[in-house]
This record gives sequence, C-alpha cells and structure tokens, in this order.
Amino acid sequence: MKNTYFDLINQTYYFPQAGFALTDDHLLFNGIDIMDIIAKYGSPLRIFYLPKIGAQIQKAKELFNNSIEKLSYNGKYYYCFCTKSSHFSFVLDEVLKNKVHLELSSAFDVDLVRKLHARGSISKEQFMVCNGYKPKEYTDKLIGLMKDGYKNVLPVLDNMDELDAYTTADVDVNLGIRIAAEEEPNFEFYTSRLGIRYSDIHNFYLEKIKPNPHLKLRMLHFFINKGIQDTVYYWSELSKVLGVYCELRKVNPELTMLNLGGGFPIQYSLDFNYDYEYMIEEVVRQIQHRCKDEGVPTPDLFTEFGNFTVGESGVLVFKVLGEKLQNDQERWYMINNSLMTTMPDIYGIQQKFIILPINHWFRPFQRVNIGGLSCDGSDYYNSEVSQNQINLPVFDKKESLYVGFFHTGAYQESLSGYGGTKHCLIPSPKVLLINRDEVGNLTTQVFREEQQAAEMLQILGY
Repeated sequence: MKNTYFDLINQTYYFPQAGFALTDDHLLFNGIDIMDIIAKYGSPLRIFYLPKIGAQIQKAKELFNNSIEKLSYNGKYYYCFCTKSSHFSFVLDEVLKNKVHLELSSAFDVDLVRKLHARGSISKEQFMVCNGYKPKEYTDKLIGLMKDGYKNVLPVLDNMDELDAYTTADVDVNLGIRIAAEEEPNFEFYTSRLGIRYSDIHNFYLEKIKPNPHLKLRMLHFFINKGIQDTVYYWSELSKVLGVYCELRKVNPELTMLNLGGGFPIQYSLDFNYDYEYMIEEVVRQIQHRCKDEGVPTPDLFTEFGNFTVGESGVLVFKVLGEKLQNDQERWYMINNSLMTTMPDIYGIQQKFIILPINHWFRPFQRVNIGGLSCDGSDYYNSEVSQNQINLPVFDKKESLYVGFFHTGAYQESLSGYGGTKHCLIPSPKVLLINRDEVGNLTTQVFREEQQAAEMLQILGY
C-alpha cells in the first residue's frame, strides 16, 4: 500500500497543478524551487512572487473586456486595486505597471497617493475611489487632492452626514454613494454598518445632491463581504442594486458608474474550483438585461480587487523545530515563528491557507497540528479547507523539515502591524521579493531582514 505524502496528495487532488509541482521531492511554487531559496536565505521567510500580481490583474481585465465585447455591452471596465490589502511599495509598483486605478480607505492613503504621484507612478487622471467612514482629516485631504488637479477623485458617501464636508468646498466634487447591502442570513447583523440604506438613497439625491451645482453623483457602489459568488444571496443583492441604479439613472444622467464592490475568491485549497469566466459574463449580462428592461444606459463597471490582486503572490516558509506527542491522538509540529503574528487571519477569522511541505514528499505522512512559538493557546493551525485535519511528512530530527503556507500575500502584514511590536516579542520574518527579468530568469531581493530585538525595544521606549 502506498502511504507517502506524495501518494496522499496525488490520490486526493489533481497534482501537479497551476502554481504547484515537484522536482525530486522538493516543492516548486510557480517554478521556484523553494528549497534553493531556503538554502540561501534561511527561514522563517516571507516571500512575494511579484509576477503573480500582474498576471492576476491581466486575467480579470481580459475576462471582463472579453465579456463586454461578446455581449456588445455599452460600457467600459475599470480595475481598481484596494491599497488596504497591501501598502508595500513593491506591491504598488507592480500593480501600477498594469494601468489600473486605486481604491482608498483612510486619510493616510491620500498621503500615499501624493507619494506615488511624486515618484511618477500615477497621474492625476487616474480614478481614486475613496471608501470608508470619513473623519474630517480624510475629507479635507480628499478636497485638497481635487484642488490640486486630481481629476477623478470620487468620495463614496458612507453616510448622509458626510455630504456636509463637500457642500462648502470651493471645488466641484464628483461623488459616489455606497449602498448598505443586506448581510448574509447567518451574519450577526441584518444590514452592513457601511453605506446608506436602499430606502434613503433616492430622496437623499433629490433633496441634497441635485440642487447643488458643485456636486455630481457619478457612481453607485455596493459591497458584499463574501465577494462575487454564484449564490442566491449575491444575485439577489445585485438585482436590488440594479433597481436602485436604474431608478437614479432616470433622474440623473451624470450617474454613469457602477462599482461591483467585493472581490473574487482566490485559491485556498488544492481542490479550488471557481469559474471566473462564467461569473464575469453573467454579471455583465444581468446588468445589461436589467438596464435594457428599464430603458436606461448601461454603466461603466468598476471592481475593487485586493486579495485577488496580491493574495496568491505570498508564501510564508517555516522550519519544523520539533515534534510533541501530547496524548494518543494529538501530535504537534512546532515551527520557528508565530502563526498569530505572521498570519493574523488564522486567529481573527479562522482563515484557512494552503499548507504544504517544502521537502520530504516521499516520506510516510501523519496527522499533525501546527504550533507557533508564542505562549498563546490560540497560536495553532489544525485543518485545511477541504478536510478537517492536516497531514505532513513524518518528522525526523536529523533532517530538517520545512512547511509553507501559500497565498498569504494580502492583509497579513497590515493586520499584524508590520515592523511593530509582536506578541511575545516574536520577530517579523525576513521579507524576500522574487521577480523575473526580461528573459524569464529569477531575480531575488531582500526587502527587509528579520526584525531585531533592538527595533522592538526602541518602539517600546527602551
């Protein structure tokens, strides 16, 4: 009977598959031999494979534009990157090579925009879709951008009181309105805390926005937490949003943009299956049909993709330091960093990532739990998306075993407070950037070395 780890994976999934393959018993990630990287840079290690970012953007742009052409849809498609998913300069540099637009979420995001413009990375013509509940500092900075000639700044109203910030601004303001979508039935709340209620939007526009010659409502925005999914819930919410759009479009010819907030899912399991082409075509088709039925022009389409853009570019690599058998069934592999501090989504929202061994694929496997270095009882990982357990090669203290958590490129650094203090003062790993040159050869660059004790202690006032 075959009982190696390779046999387990080969019998359970289609393998090799896009992004994952083997050379001898080493894992290849997008053609990269991770063991070669470990040999040179050590572990723990946070890797960003930058070409994946551009590939994701081009994939979405191509699929949307193909659907628009196939259906003879009368409107354009605009890809926006959610800066909150990753603010790193190397991420934005890669993103902006692909002629996209930006979605902002905070006052400091405006400072980031000015930095990007000073570096020549963006122009004043690119769209800046500005979301979130906006304190005065945020709205003041947005107005400052408009006065400085940024032509396509779009504050998306999160509540009706926000409008007051723009009514007295000495500049014409293009606006969006975010719809407070109904949450899924199993959510803690009935309605999103973000946005304006469906029932309030029409009168709000007629009474507060339309009479002011300096204000134009250009965009309707809706956001679904679970993203664009082929579910009754998603299609129902889209239908309600299209009803609001058509109603407003009949009284406001300046409303020309529909923002399909909520991202595409990414691969968190080797059995991941999502038909991007079908979903995009069906979304475009439904918008087109509804507008035709209502006798209104079809809008330009905007999406805001953060995790989809950068998530699949990220890998975290750890070394198994030791094995602990705590009772007859619970076997622990202890790794050389903390899961809570490097991947806070594991702790915060019970997110599951792809976990695979980097080496020793032809050893027997066993069921294990992964334990982090912190003293917190929640610093662990014990199941995958497709099965309620983790299997990894048998540990042998004489030969190092490495494991990787894949598609961790979005949000984890922001949520964990990159460069700051960490639980139990466990340092942030070294960050390595991997790219390809013009002929396809791999290039590597250390963005930042592993965090040192002195850095943390200085932050803490020592």
